[in-house]
Amino acid sequence: MGPQGMEHLGKALVNSVVFSLVGMVVFVAGFFVLRLILPMDMKKEIEHDQNTALGIIIGSFVLGLAFIVGMAIHG
Repeated sequence: MGPQGMEHLGKALVNSVVFSLVGMVVFVAGFFVLRLILPMDMKKEIEHDQNTALGIIIGSFVLGLAFIVGMAIHG
């Protein structure tokens, strides 16, 4: 692998790290927005009341946000 190959690999590594950090920031921000939108205490509902529907909603949100971030990265 020549110097150009290492340069390309370095750029790809930096891009991966930057996009990973941006994706995590977007996920955390979206999760806080979800907590503001839902009119209940999510921890109590899931842990104590065993609210499966809320778990499905949160899981769907996580998958949807991951898809959006992934497509934004991909172009």
